[in-house]
Amino acid sequence: MLAGAGTAPQLSLALRNAPQHPRPGWVEQAPLELLSKVEACLQAAGRVQAIGIANQGESCLAWDARSGEPLSPVIVWQDDRTAQQLAALRAEGVQALTLERAGLPLDCYFSASKLGWLLRNDAGVARAHRAGRLRLGTTDAFFLDRLTGQFVTDASTASRTSLMNLASGAWDPTLCALFGVPMECLPAIRPTVGDFGLYRGIPVTASIVDQQAALYGHGCRAAGDAKITFGTGAFALALTGAQIPRAPTSGLLPTVAWQIGAERSYALDGGVYDAGSAVEWAGRIGLYTDLSEITAFGAAPAIARGLAFVPALSGLACPHWDRSAAALWVGMNAATTRQDLCQALLEGIALRTAQVVRVMDGHIGAAVRLRIDGGLAR
Repeated sequence: MLAGAGTAPQLSLALRNAPQHPRPGWVEQAPLELLSKVEACLQAAGRVQAIGIANQGESCLAWDARSGEPLSPVIVWQDDRTAQQLAALRAEGVQALTLERAGLPLDCYFSASKLGWLLRNDAGVARAHRAGRLRLGTTDAFFLDRLTGQFVTDASTASRTSLMNLASGAWDPTLCALFGVPMECLPAIRPTVGDFGLYRGIPVTASIVDQQAALYGHGCRAAGDAKITFGTGAFALALTGAQIPRAPTSGLLPTVAWQIGAERSYALDGGVYDAGSAVEWAGRIGLYTDLSEITAFGAAPAIARGLAFVPALSGLACPHWDRSAAALWVGMNAATTRQDLCQALLEGIALRTAQVVRVMDGHIGAAVRLRIDGGLAR
């Protein structure tokens, strides 16, 4: 979504992109479709003073360094194709290493295992690597490379790969070797605000993960300031300041909030994998035909009537980190209606989010205000 220059937005445009599910657990998007929609939004915005990019954070792909052509689909953050590999690494005790260096558990959510998977399983990607023409990265790096000619990412996005050392802010050779990702194929890491090149003469001056962008956009500047974005998933972030937060037993994750100049700010992150995606799924299987049908309910809360939904279509994130978990309704009977199921689904998203907030509250103390945004917030 983009807005024209000036004190008030003059234009806004949002274009949807549907994910593909070629196999159970796989979630992909078409890189050139994404790129064309980014360019369509930029062209619709017209002449602006500057451009900023907010990206999906953990979604990643491979492309050719010379032609710029994608060598793979975008593997979306919800994709779990590397679950078995990561389970084997956990059994070997490797998770202590990733927690120490990247601050992240061994989970398919992050880019590292997916980038390594591409090298091992995609012949075109392997050929490009042998020829010295391979680029690997998150979607922001692909967009910037194609739009401005800059093969770069920012510190907030790099911190979500499980390949960046959280203390140094640089790619970690040990982590790259662990996941089989060649460091020379990764983009340069830059501060969140800076020179990301020119798109048709217009400077691109910021690049950041969408969740961190929301945190900054809500005016969160002091330690303890927090927000939840109800989008595809529901993600809570709480700013912690200049020190790396450590929450090894809570299921919360330390992450770079943003880097401005040499000053790096950190946050704690807790997520629910399926929020808006669960609502869209309910529509696809026919539980409702229009969102107006599930904006209000006349009955008592579903959970008070013994009906509950666990929104684990992609497994459970914070504080459980269990990809084997599955979505389910509990407490259905012969009188249960489609609207009851939808009511329980929405309550399930809220209850999972409340669980994350309780964990966060127990670690850093309650925020005075909790900012809320995202399409599902409507």
